[in-house]
Parts: sequence; C-alpha cells; structure tokens
Amino acid sequence: MTSPATWDPRQYLRHAGHRTRPFLDLLARIPDPQTGGGEGLRIADIGCGAGNVTALLTARWPGAHVTGFDNSPQMLALAEREHAGPTPGGGRLDFRAGDAREWTPEAPYQLIVSNAAFQWVPGHADSFARWIDGLAPGGTFAFQVPGNVNAPSHTLLAEICAAPRWRNLLGEHAGTPVAVLDPADYLARLTDLGCVADVWETTYLQLLTGDDPVLDWIKGTTLRPILTALDGDGEAREEFLTTYRDRLRTAYPAGPHGTVFPFRRIFAVARKPA
Repeated sequence: MTSPATWDPRQYLRHAGHRTRPFLDLLARIPDPQTGGGEGLRIADIGCGAGNVTALLTARWPGAHVTGFDNSPQMLALAEREHAGPTPGGGRLDFRAGDAREWTPEAPYQLIVSNAAFQWVPGHADSFARWIDGLAPGGTFAFQVPGNVNAPSHTLLAEICAAPRWRNLLGEHAGTPVAVLDPADYLARLTDLGCVADVWETTYLQLLTGDDPVLDWIKGTTLRPILTALDGDGEAREEFLTTYRDRLRTAYPAGPHGTVFPFRRIFAVARKPA
C-alpha cells in the first residue's frame, strides 16, 4: 500500500481564495435539507483538510452538527485548533480521523459533502452506494473534484516522474492522482443508485501572482506525495523542483497581470429519494 503523504496545511492555504471558490459554487447548488437554521441537521465532510471549507457549512446551516473527516494528522490538528467548537447559531463543528477509502456513516446524515478529495481515492465511486445508504431519506450527497489530469501541470509532472532518475528514486510515489471519472460516468453512477443527480463541469481561469505561482500551487496538493518521498534528501528535492519549475514556466508563462492557470473542476449534487 502506498504510504500517505505528509500534508502542509499552510502551503495548501496559500491559495485559499481560489481553492475555496469551487466549493462555494457547489454549496450554492445544494438544496436546504430542511427549513430554518439547521437544528438537528447532521452534516459530514469527507476529506475536510484544514477545516476552512468545512466551516462554511456552519455559516449556511448555523444550527447543524457538522463533522469533518480526514486522514492527515497535520490537517486535522489545524482544523481542530482554528475551527472546532460550538457555533454562534447553536450548532457544533468537530473533526475526526477518517479515511475516505473506509469511512462508513455511523448514523444517518442529511448531507454528505466532499471538496477536492476523491482524486486521491482510487475506486471512490464504488463507495457511493455505501454513503448514499448513510443518508437520511431526502438527503443530499455532493462533491467536487479536480478534472485537470490532462493539463500541462499534470502531464509534465508525469513525464518527469517516469524518467529513470526519478522513477527509481520515487518508487510508489512516481504517479499522480488519476482517480477522477468523467462527468457522464458520475451521472450514471448516481442515477443508477436512484438519486436525482445534477452533474456539471467548470474551467476556472485562475490568475495567480508571485514567483512561479503554478509550482507554488501544486506544492500544496499534487506534489505532496513526491515531496514526502524526497524528504531528507534536500539535493534531490531541489533538483526535482528545478526541473519541474522550468517546464511549468514554459507551459504557463507569466503575463503583465500574473500567470493564468486554467483549472477544470467536476461537480455533482445527488438527492436521495424521500
């Protein structure tokens, strides 16, 4: 089994504005499970990360009990420290260790969400039935995932990792996440499970600023397993980053106002029959 990556919450949150926008767009399409502020509402966030996005759920449903699940101790520690506790609307936000590959709802939820996590979970669509079974009647399952595996950011990284120099050194970490399905496949999976599903995709033209901003972005996500594998070998780490940085500069040239980084996202909102 591939060993888990060591996550750096602060690096991930360096681009928090761009990373949060897809979840806000997803959240806008989720129907209210009930009227009012959400008293008695139970919500689960699979792959909650640093908890900043999970906290947005308590703003939408102030009386809800929201639980974020993640398998990264680093992310959970930050989430607990900065976001856990009672909410002003009478609800509660807490965080627990949990891996999306194994997580099963322990009691009915009215809403189960996931934000940019399933790309790390091969076969995640096979768990849809289990999670939808864990919804209360009329409950909603909603998620968004990156759909940019064919973008230069990923194809260039895959080419570098496939070179003998890095393939031999990285071993099991030489691959990049490719677990995302096509939107039509998600639609078919969810409707086959009896849900009324809405699936769509959007490409955000993100304008990033600073030195080598695309590399800085990817350091917080796709590069984590590779950086984890190279931890302790500073010379190899810098060599890898320099090679990747140079190729990214050609693929994503800086312009007068910043660097444009197109980013495709796939969204799904599925409602369980009442």
